[in-house]
Amino acid sequence: MKIVIVGGFGVGKTTMVRSISEIRPLDTEATMTQAGQGVDDLAGVPGKTTTTVAFDFGRITIDTEHVLYLFGAPGQERFWFLWDRLFAGALGAIVLVDQRRIADSWYAIDRLEHQRTPFIVACNNFGPGPALPALREALDLDPHIPLLDCDARDRDSCKNVLIALVEYLSLPETTLWRNPA
Repeated sequence: MKIVIVGGFGVGKTTMVRSISEIRPLDTEATMTQAGQGVDDLAGVPGKTTTTVAFDFGRITIDTEHVLYLFGAPGQERFWFLWDRLFAGALGAIVLVDQRRIADSWYAIDRLEHQRTPFIVACNNFGPGPALPALREALDLDPHIPLLDCDARDRDSCKNVLIALVEYLSLPETTLWRNPA
Protein backbone atom coordinates (compact mmCIF):
# COMPACT_ATOMS: atom_id res chain seq x y z
CA MET A 1 0.00 0.00 0.00
CA LYS A 2 1.51 3.27 -1.11
CA ILE A 3 1.38 6.42 1.04
CA VAL A 4 2.80 9.76 -0.12
CA ILE A 5 4.02 12.48 2.25
CA VAL A 6 3.90 15.94 0.69
CA GLY A 7 4.23 19.52 1.78
CA GLY A 8 6.33 22.61 1.40
CA PHE A 9 10.08 22.88 1.44
CA GLY A 10 11.64 22.04 4.81
CA VAL A 11 8.46 20.90 6.61
CA GLY A 12 9.93 17.57 7.75
CA LYS A 13 8.94 15.02 5.11
CA THR A 14 12.36 13.33 5.02
CA THR A 15 12.48 13.42 8.81
CA MET A 16 9.07 11.72 9.02
CA VAL A 17 10.10 8.93 6.65
CA ARG A 18 13.32 8.41 8.62
CA SER A 19 11.47 8.38 11.95
CA ILE A 20 8.87 5.79 11.04
CA SER A 21 10.48 3.48 8.48
CA GLU A 22 11.45 -0.01 9.66
CA ILE A 23 14.24 -0.10 7.09
CA ARG A 24 17.02 2.36 6.52
CA PRO A 25 15.22 4.79 4.23
CA LEU A 26 16.35 5.51 0.75
CA ASP A 27 16.68 9.23 0.35
CA THR A 28 17.83 11.54 -2.38
CA GLU A 29 19.16 14.27 -0.12
CA ALA A 30 21.64 16.54 -1.84
CA THR A 31 23.72 19.36 -0.44
CA MET A 32 22.24 22.73 -1.26
CA THR A 33 24.61 24.86 -3.29
CA GLN A 34 24.85 28.42 -4.52
CA ALA A 35 23.15 27.27 -7.74
CA GLY A 36 19.88 27.17 -5.77
CA GLN A 37 20.19 30.75 -4.53
CA GLY A 38 17.37 32.81 -5.92
CA VAL A 39 15.53 29.61 -6.89
CA ASP A 40 14.94 28.02 -3.48
CA ASP A 41 13.25 30.16 -0.83
CA LEU A 42 15.15 29.56 2.41
CA ALA A 43 12.94 31.90 4.44
CA GLY A 44 11.70 30.04 7.50
CA VAL A 45 14.24 27.23 7.20
CA PRO A 46 17.43 28.65 8.72
CA GLY A 47 20.37 26.27 8.77
CA LYS A 48 18.92 23.90 6.14
CA THR A 49 21.85 22.52 4.16
CA THR A 50 20.32 19.57 2.26
CA THR A 51 17.20 19.01 0.20
CA THR A 52 15.32 16.12 -1.38
CA VAL A 53 15.81 16.12 -5.15
CA ALA A 54 13.63 13.13 -6.12
CA PHE A 55 11.91 11.34 -3.22
CA ASP A 56 12.42 9.51 0.05
CA PHE A 57 11.36 5.90 0.47
CA GLY A 58 10.60 3.90 3.59
CA ARG A 59 8.62 0.82 4.54
CA ILE A 60 6.45 -0.40 7.41
CA THR A 61 5.30 -4.01 7.62
CA ILE A 62 1.87 -4.25 9.19
CA ASP A 63 1.51 -8.03 8.89
CA THR A 64 2.42 -10.79 6.45
CA GLU A 65 -0.04 -9.48 3.87
CA HIS A 66 0.09 -5.71 4.39
CA VAL A 67 3.07 -3.41 3.88
CA LEU A 68 3.02 0.38 3.74
CA TYR A 69 5.42 1.96 1.28
CA LEU A 70 6.15 5.55 2.21
CA PHE A 71 7.21 8.10 -0.40
CA GLY A 72 8.34 11.54 0.74
CA ALA A 73 7.94 14.06 -2.08
CA PRO A 74 10.38 16.92 -2.69
CA GLY A 75 9.05 20.25 -1.46
CA GLN A 76 10.62 22.79 -3.78
CA GLU A 77 8.58 24.11 -6.66
CA ARG A 78 11.23 23.10 -9.20
CA PHE A 79 10.61 19.43 -8.30
CA TRP A 80 6.79 19.50 -8.25
CA PHE A 81 6.68 17.90 -11.69
CA LEU A 82 7.51 14.61 -9.89
CA TRP A 83 4.41 14.74 -7.68
CA ASP A 84 1.84 13.39 -10.13
CA ARG A 85 4.02 10.31 -10.69
CA LEU A 86 4.39 9.82 -6.96
CA PHE A 87 0.61 10.12 -6.48
CA ALA A 88 -0.08 7.39 -9.09
CA GLY A 89 -1.37 4.32 -7.28
CA ALA A 90 -1.24 5.95 -3.85
CA LEU A 91 -3.80 4.80 -1.34
CA GLY A 92 -3.64 8.20 0.34
CA ALA A 93 -1.39 11.04 1.39
CA ILE A 94 -0.22 13.05 4.36
CA VAL A 95 0.18 16.79 3.88
CA LEU A 96 2.84 17.88 6.36
CA VAL A 97 2.48 21.53 7.35
CA ASP A 98 4.75 24.04 9.08
CA GLN A 99 2.22 26.29 10.83
CA ARG A 100 4.62 29.25 10.46
CA ARG A 101 4.50 28.89 6.64
CA ILE A 102 0.93 27.87 5.91
CA ALA A 103 0.91 29.14 2.32
CA ASP A 104 3.61 26.57 1.45
CA SER A 105 0.96 23.85 1.88
CA TRP A 106 -1.69 25.14 -0.50
CA TYR A 107 -0.14 23.63 -3.61
CA ALA A 108 0.05 20.17 -2.04
CA ILE A 109 -3.60 20.28 -1.04
CA ASP A 110 -4.65 21.57 -4.46
CA ARG A 111 -2.69 18.81 -6.27
CA LEU A 112 -4.15 16.06 -4.08
CA GLU A 113 -7.67 17.36 -4.59
CA HIS A 114 -7.06 17.57 -8.34
CA GLN A 115 -5.68 14.01 -8.38
CA ARG A 116 -8.60 12.88 -6.20
CA THR A 117 -6.17 11.35 -3.72
CA PRO A 118 -7.55 11.15 -0.16
CA PHE A 119 -5.37 12.95 2.37
CA ILE A 120 -5.05 14.12 5.93
CA VAL A 121 -3.10 17.10 7.23
CA ALA A 122 -0.47 16.86 9.96
CA CYS A 123 0.96 20.00 11.52
CA ASN A 124 4.64 19.39 12.31
CA ASN A 125 5.29 21.16 15.59
CA PHE A 126 7.96 23.78 14.93
CA GLY A 127 6.96 25.91 17.91
CA PRO A 128 4.40 28.66 18.39
CA GLY A 129 1.84 29.04 15.68
CA PRO A 130 -1.91 29.11 15.16
CA ALA A 131 -4.07 26.56 16.93
CA LEU A 132 -5.53 23.74 14.85
CA PRO A 133 -8.94 25.42 14.32
CA ALA A 134 -7.22 28.55 12.95
CA LEU A 135 -4.95 26.38 10.81
CA ARG A 136 -7.98 24.49 9.43
CA GLU A 137 -9.55 27.80 8.48
CA ALA A 138 -6.33 29.16 6.93
CA LEU A 139 -5.96 26.01 4.83
CA ASP A 140 -9.67 26.07 3.94
CA LEU A 141 -9.95 22.37 4.81
CA ASP A 142 -13.26 20.59 4.55
CA PRO A 143 -14.52 19.59 8.00
CA HIS A 144 -14.22 15.86 7.21
CA ILE A 145 -10.46 16.02 6.50
CA PRO A 146 -8.49 15.06 9.62
CA LEU A 147 -6.06 17.68 10.96
CA LEU A 148 -3.70 16.76 13.76
CA ASP A 149 -0.51 17.84 15.47
CA CYS A 150 2.65 15.79 15.07
CA ASP A 151 6.38 15.81 15.62
CA ALA A 152 8.11 14.34 12.57
CA ARG A 153 11.13 13.47 14.72
CA ASP A 154 9.10 11.22 16.98
CA ARG A 155 8.26 7.66 15.82
CA ASP A 156 5.11 7.40 17.97
CA SER A 157 3.82 10.73 16.71
CA CYS A 158 4.40 9.63 13.10
CA LYS A 159 2.70 6.33 13.85
CA ASN A 160 -0.37 8.19 15.12
CA VAL A 161 -0.48 10.20 11.88
CA LEU A 162 -0.36 7.01 9.79
CA ILE A 163 -3.08 5.42 11.92
CA ALA A 164 -5.25 8.51 11.42
CA LEU A 165 -4.74 8.27 7.66
CA VAL A 166 -5.63 4.56 7.55
CA GLU A 167 -8.73 5.17 9.68
CA TYR A 168 -9.73 8.03 7.38
CA LEU A 169 -9.22 5.86 4.30
CA SER A 170 -11.53 3.22 5.73
CA LEU A 171 -14.48 5.63 5.92
CA PRO A 172 -17.13 5.02 3.25
CA GLU A 173 -17.29 8.70 2.26
CA THR A 174 -13.55 8.72 1.57
CA THR A 175 -13.82 5.97 -1.02
CA LEU A 176 -16.41 7.97 -2.97
CA TRP A 177 -13.82 10.39 -4.35
CA ARG A 178 -10.73 8.18 -4.39
CA ASN A 179 -8.69 8.13 -7.56
CA PRO A 180 -9.43 4.83 -9.34
CA ALA A 181 -5.89 4.68 -10.84
